[in-house]
Amino acid sequence: MSNISDELLKAIKYAVDKKTINCDRTYKSVVLRVTPKGCIVLDKSGNERTVQCCIPGAVLKAGQKVWIKEPQEDLKELHICGLI
Repeated sequence: MSNISDELLKAIKYAVDKKTINCDRTYKSVVLRVTPKGCIVLDKSGNERTVQCCIPGAVLKAGQKVWIKEPQEDLKELHICGLI
């Protein structure tokens, strides 16, 4: 019986670990500057990143507070997903 319980706990731990690894992060940031290549914002660690805004028709200005989405911890796919 103990062996079955151990295997079941291992399977649950594996599933939880996979779920937390593959989740998106969304956090607040601020637009520092707007350039022709995109908006300069601060990422979670405080580094400046050039990102695109995925909100159709949104006009962003320096100082605008925004929501930033980081899909599956991939900084290359960082983008603005909402306005605050």
